[in-house]
Amino acid sequence: MIESINFKEDLLHWYYENKRQMPWRETTNPYYIWLSEVMLQQTQVNTVKPYYNAFIKAFPTIEDLSNAKEEEVLKYWEGLGYYSRVRNFHEAVKEVHESYNGVVPTDPTEFKHLKGVGPYTNAAVMSIVHNHPLPAVDGNVLRVWSRLTSNYADIQLQKTKKTFEEELMPYVQTNSGDFNQAMMELGATVCTPKNPICLFCPVQTHCEAFHQGVVTELPVKKKKIKKKTVNYVVLYITNKNGEVLVRKRSAKLLHNMWEFPMFEHDESIHSIEEELDAVIDIESEPEFTTKHVFTHMTWNMEVYRAYTQKNSFKAPYRWISKQQKDQLSFSTSMSKIFSKMNR
Repeated sequence: MIESINFKEDLLHWYYENKRQMPWRETTNPYYIWLSEVMLQQTQVNTVKPYYNAFIKAFPTIEDLSNAKEEEVLKYWEGLGYYSRVRNFHEAVKEVHESYNGVVPTDPTEFKHLKGVGPYTNAAVMSIVHNHPLPAVDGNVLRVWSRLTSNYADIQLQKTKKTFEEELMPYVQTNSGDFNQAMMELGATVCTPKNPICLFCPVQTHCEAFHQGVVTELPVKKKKIKKKTVNYVVLYITNKNGEVLVRKRSAKLLHNMWEFPMFEHDESIHSIEEELDAVIDIESEPEFTTKHVFTHMTWNMEVYRAYTQKNSFKAPYRWISKQQKDQLSFSTSMSKIFSKMNR
């Protein structure tokens, strides 16, 4: 724990004077603040802003979102990635609508039992909305606190996060929401992963890593596990009407989103035709190659133009016009492919 009693005062003074303008900081609506925290997981603020504004315009109340179909909700999330976030949020909002009369629980012990609400989301929402004394420890806070205390523990270990939460507990007994946001703001704008702006840090005098000259050595992270790479052939199949063949995914990754037929690279044209139960005329050379990087996996994709005379396909396949593409939810990688194939 940092000894100086002025640490929190210095941090909050800086935060009140310098905090960035964000739409979710201009509301006390717990549904909106909860939504913002879900969107901000693994995603930058500038990316989130337009999605947040569009989402609350489409689903301004818990009842509106609760009554919406998953396909429609996914459409408003398209491009943000990590789609399990919005599926869990949608399910949790339905539970709030059905079991809590549309009112987000004010008790952290109740709120944390909603689908997708982990320790961080629980602490962030409950402290910001209701000032509950809970430290919200995300990646920014882990980095800031490891430097402030010159702690060389691996921040990717759960026990390190637990230790940091315990050490931060005294600081959230009052003004918890502001303190949590100030710590996150400091990490996002000053105490950044690379090239931290130590000379302008409002709590520099309290930072042990700065005084020891070891800021760039912290935080400590274990080596990442090597990502799996999968090579795919993606078929952009059209018919005589200019329609495009798509299918709905059943796999857990990007579940229920739409994609162009894709098969692992070592599969033959015969197995592909057998899968589709159709004769497919595929161009001999790929139109282009692309890749999409997930947190745990990389897709390398060769995209081919193809044609078939078959008029109809059974689910999960279907023909769509190019205009209908915007009515369905596609992943970022598939949307990029669509754009390139229609230049």
